[in-house]
Amino acid sequence: MRAESTNLRIRLPVFVFVAQVTIVALYAAFVTYDDQADARFQNNRTNPMENSVYKDYPIFTDIQVIIFLGFGCLFAFFRLYGFGGMVFNLLTAAFSIQWAILVQGYFQFSHDGKIHLGVINLIYAEFACAVVLISFGAVLGKTSPLQLLVMALLEVPVFAVTEWAVLKYLKINDAGGSILIHLFACYFGLGVTFVLYRPHLNEGHAKANTSYQSDILSLIGTLFLWVFWPSFNSSLTLKGDDQHRAILHTFIGLSASTLTAFALSAMLNKNGKITISEIQNVTLAGGVTVGASVDMMITPAAAYALGMMGCTVCMLGYKYLSPFLAQRFRIQDQCGIHNLHGLTGLISCAAGICAILMADEEMYGPSLYEIFSHRAPVEGDPKLHELQILIPGLQPGLGRTAREQALFQVAAVFSTIGVSTLGGILTGFVLKLPYLAPPSDVFCFDDQLFFEVPPDYDSPLKLNNLVTTDDSAA
Repeated sequence: MRAESTNLRIRLPVFVFVAQVTIVALYAAFVTYDDQADARFQNNRTNPMENSVYKDYPIFTDIQVIIFLGFGCLFAFFRLYGFGGMVFNLLTAAFSIQWAILVQGYFQFSHDGKIHLGVINLIYAEFACAVVLISFGAVLGKTSPLQLLVMALLEVPVFAVTEWAVLKYLKINDAGGSILIHLFACYFGLGVTFVLYRPHLNEGHAKANTSYQSDILSLIGTLFLWVFWPSFNSSLTLKGDDQHRAILHTFIGLSASTLTAFALSAMLNKNGKITISEIQNVTLAGGVTVGASVDMMITPAAAYALGMMGCTVCMLGYKYLSPFLAQRFRIQDQCGIHNLHGLTGLISCAAGICAILMADEEMYGPSLYEIFSHRAPVEGDPKLHELQILIPGLQPGLGRTAREQALFQVAAVFSTIGVSTLGGILTGFVLKLPYLAPPSDVFCFDDQLFFEVPPDYDSPLKLNNLVTTDDSAA
């Protein structure tokens, strides 16, 4: 591959400016304010403090921290790829959010020919962005910024259509996004990296390693994610006791997975030492494993057990499954998204299905039909009128049984995995186009290819070589 084939001087500006002009035109034609943000709907009877911004904005800011600081720092663990991890995260996130506002808006916030924009749209768009960033983790260090933008361009519509179809036709419970965020993002990313397979990377890469400083920066990303994950899991639950439980379960699950991660890291290390790369990722497993049942009455003990279980599976995946997939199945999962989002997502889905099968009025009271809204009686059922006396505003449901709802959850899991994997594979073939400036194997995990780097950007490497030379001479 010629060196000039990765030059971004023309390609990146052309893509960005064409995308921006298109997005501006679409915003001008189809995007307007929702009622809460439109001055025309405000009058002397309007109480400004009842505006939805005061309810939604705190959640929005927490998710902002997850997207831009959490993922950004977490991706900066390669010694020579700190710029790429953080800056390409910023670039991809900014594009994904503005694109998702349009695509998701068409399916979920569109009426009267317009997409009605409020802070809640931004929250949904940031969930779509999180999907793209999780998938990005599978190809970290092996793709150009142009490839990442094209991946976001293609992944966001596939995700939005899948999300709309699953919620509209299968009507599932997925408050923490275990199915529609974690599983979709994971298997889409694995589909992409399967197609972009680089056989020489299985033999090891001189630049695919970390430094003391890069590991600390990545650990800061872990801490941001850890602290704000309860907001992520609880943001779209029903307000009140449902959201309260979601926060409790997420914190308990994260705490359990953290303690378990330290124990397993020391136990599985032949020298009995803690491996920092495992702490950076495996400690977060509990936040994923409680996701599908996060707002349900699963008990704090179950949340703790799920955190331990998710951490254990995630740790074993990093230790043994990831190398096996790379060698045998051409799946080079750079950040181990299959362990942190795929395996734990499947455990979470299984736990959610069990919680749905066990849910009854004795456990939940009348609020059973709020949490599991599709199990509420159908219109005209006398029981619906009785429930509406106890819960004013309760909407008619589909009259599903617990078993029927569980079967729809299973269908959603398999359909989401199938669609996301196919979408990832097709996207991978698009990303192989030489115009998108893919880096050669030699320049993977290296900021020098796409950035003006300072003279000391590889100083740890030079310092280590110097020390080794001196020691040898001695």
